[in-house]
Amino acid sequence: MTKDDIIKAAFKVWGRELYRTTSLSQIALELGVSKTALYRHFKDKDALFDAMYTAFFEDCAGFIKSGYDRAVNADSTRESFRIWIRTISEYYVRNKDAFIFSLIWTYNNRDRAGISEEFRKRGIDFLHPAFREKQVRYPSGLQLAVATLVYSIAHFHRKNHELAEIPETEVERMLTEIEALVSGGLGLEAKNVAALDFEALEQRASRAPIEETENNVLLRAVAEAVAEAGPWETSMEMVARRSGLSKSGLYAHFKSKKDMLTQLFIAEFTRISNFAKIHIETSEVPGEQLYLAIISIIDYLRSRPEILVALDWVKTGRLDLELELDLEKEIFDRMYRIIGEIKLEAVQNLDRHFLVWAAQWILFMIVNTLALWPAQGGKDRASNWAKYTIEIPNESFRTLFRFIALGLEAIDQ
Repeated sequence: MTKDDIIKAAFKVWGRELYRTTSLSQIALELGVSKTALYRHFKDKDALFDAMYTAFFEDCAGFIKSGYDRAVNADSTRESFRIWIRTISEYYVRNKDAFIFSLIWTYNNRDRAGISEEFRKRGIDFLHPAFREKQVRYPSGLQLAVATLVYSIAHFHRKNHELAEIPETEVERMLTEIEALVSGGLGLEAKNVAALDFEALEQRASRAPIEETENNVLLRAVAEAVAEAGPWETSMEMVARRSGLSKSGLYAHFKSKKDMLTQLFIAEFTRISNFAKIHIETSEVPGEQLYLAIISIIDYLRSRPEILVALDWVKTGRLDLELELDLEKEIFDRMYRIIGEIKLEAVQNLDRHFLVWAAQWILFMIVNTLALWPAQGGKDRASNWAKYTIEIPNESFRTLFRFIALGLEAIDQ
């Protein structure tokens, strides 16, 4: 057994549980050795994590270097983006363990400068002039493209998690789909998007009140606990303290922690979809309907920072709610309503499964844009986001909409 054997086993074993548990005993069991044998190579778990971090950057940089060289030497920024996004996508489609590690330990890491430096040391510069857009904006085209590939690949690996080896045809299909979505979005007509009165639509979306009920107040306490500690560390005791109920009193509402979290996310997906639907129905113009759906969800999450933080915890699939099939179906039905009722020819001809997927993608992109706003940070995430998301200019959400509608074709490069 070598150090490399232990590192590979760590990626595989800890990745199965999305790094919720990181016991050396699990790795020893996988390798068929004693835990003591691992200590001959790594003095503790932190040393193994350091080795995994280095191994990830070495492997990833080695795979994408040739694509990077082609991208920086391409004839146009758009072609550079196309090559670069496909190169990164291919690495993560073919390397599930590396994707999960990156999802948990790098994509959600706020130390962007440190990550960029790790790649720069290996000959890859994410800030190369070839990837710079003519207009400095937030979110950037590259950020939106990377968020799209992260969401798409996460969905791809969840769908194929039982396969020992993914067929080459499926790999190619996924790469083609990512490239098409990044390049063209949902395929709306550019002239119709350009004709939208964004300011008027934003004013219309901001007028709808959010109904508050007794059940919503209790679920708000759940959401605040999740925002504070994350879904894995949230306890019934924490929720009881926030809600003013005893722990035994909570069991009158929730059968278990799993049931509590399930009810929270079903309730929020329902409220988000209903909130969007109300605004969609105020217009008969398809492009307006889509922007009203997006900006109304943004307004809802800005007013409920604890829900925004809770969704940020799970936006990359880090929480396994182990939903029963009927509850999972209920969430899918709510997500379908966000986009399924929009009168867009580009989406009306697509099947229900894709429309659910598209609605989830849109929500992911919204949460990602709100969560990565550079000004936010600090320990109390919900309080900070309540303050800082208000600072995000509406032009940022118009950029997000244009990308969802038209892809990078809509962004001046």
